[in-house]
Amino acid sequence: MNKKKKNLYLIWISFIVALGGFLFGYDTGVIGGTQLYFTEYFSLSASQQGLAVSSALYGALAGAIIAGYLSNQFSRKYTLLLSAFLFSISAWGSGIADSLTVLVLYRIIGGLGVGIASMTAPMYIAEIAPAKQRGFLVSLYQLAVVFGFFIVFLVTYFIGGGDTSEGSSETLKQIHHYNVTKGWRNMFWSELIPSASFFALLLTVPFSPRWLMIKNRKEDAGKVLTRLIGSEQEVQKEIIEIRKSLSENKKQGYALLFAKGMGFVLFLGIMLSVFQQITGINAILYYGAEIFSNALGYGPEDALKQQLWLGTVNLIFTFVAIFTVDKWGRKPLLIMGTIGMFVGLSVLGLSIYLQQMGVISLIAILVFIGSFALSLGPVVWVLLSEIFPNNIRSIAMSIAVAAQWLFNGIVAYSFPVINKSNINTEDFNGSLSYFLFAAMCIATILFVWKFVPETKGKSLEQIEMFWKKKA
Repeated sequence: MNKKKKNLYLIWISFIVALGGFLFGYDTGVIGGTQLYFTEYFSLSASQQGLAVSSALYGALAGAIIAGYLSNQFSRKYTLLLSAFLFSISAWGSGIADSLTVLVLYRIIGGLGVGIASMTAPMYIAEIAPAKQRGFLVSLYQLAVVFGFFIVFLVTYFIGGGDTSEGSSETLKQIHHYNVTKGWRNMFWSELIPSASFFALLLTVPFSPRWLMIKNRKEDAGKVLTRLIGSEQEVQKEIIEIRKSLSENKKQGYALLFAKGMGFVLFLGIMLSVFQQITGINAILYYGAEIFSNALGYGPEDALKQQLWLGTVNLIFTFVAIFTVDKWGRKPLLIMGTIGMFVGLSVLGLSIYLQQMGVISLIAILVFIGSFALSLGPVVWVLLSEIFPNNIRSIAMSIAVAAQWLFNGIVAYSFPVINKSNINTEDFNGSLSYFLFAAMCIATILFVWKFVPETKGKSLEQIEMFWKKKA
């Protein structure tokens, strides 16, 4: 296999594994359209609505925690196959739910799949990617996430009735009745197609060479690396570096987390995960239809149309990040993008506080989404997949990603509660959440500027040596 074919093979394998991100985006994004209707169907209170939306996130928290053990014990590949199976069960079960309890149960199952995939997929890609392409290839995972969001917004838009701007009041009433009684179920069932495809394609991918080395399967690791990176000389060099990394870290599992310098690396990963969530991205994505419907004055079906803007901008700027992360570096993108997020949230909050909603509010949301897609979206996943040493990567990353899902769930649950609180409606005119998120953006910028190193162009083993020297 010549170098061009090997590169195409590497991209193809990365693409298949990144479909875990597509399902992550699809599964978490489907709630944005469905919650408008199942909230009415089940007559949910604000707290119950928050539970229905956030339940998958607590499943994702559990999935991220167990993913470290599963991916170490049974391989990254088999762990991803489990996530694909869980996605399918959740999609089917959510569509047949006849009560809030049943819906929450199947959303938790889907969340397990999301949590497992969100930890395992970017880690697998980082472990097969050459240093110079790692930022690009791991960013494919985030691209798949936002593409999943975009596709599910498109699917829910058309299932929800498509363009209803010219419809009569009677037609709109019929469409809304259909969506409340049946439409949201079809939205959930639509996930069965990509989840089954993900499972089938995963059967064709190889085991991670670094996992094979951890399991002392040097010959198998060499075969995989030969198919991925090129000459025999390059393969042997890679194997020597991996073996050296593993031999220098004789402690295994959680014990290594407390080795010299590793505590700070874990702290860094956890805080990056937390900041990715508390700056508000998933509140906007999960409740985007409701924000457009209530805060900005769009009708429910038309709000689904506005969500397409969110998905489109998210997709476009993720492409920008993919093609700049290995050129500009991780740190500049993080700082520049988070500044843009702060500006977007501040303008959105002011427009709502002053009750001057309209085009400027929509532009502010899109600036926020685009800035996130350029920075905290893809770059955090790149950093999480590369900053941890080989021996503890699966365990440390599972802890960091679990923190991400914990705070994702907290934000998703608290957003509707804060939005409908007296202090928000009476003192802030509905803008409090956006000002809180903007304040978190300032904290993120300061943290990144002070603590996050640049990892552009370094091998995983070189990054590991950097932490040891720093300690």
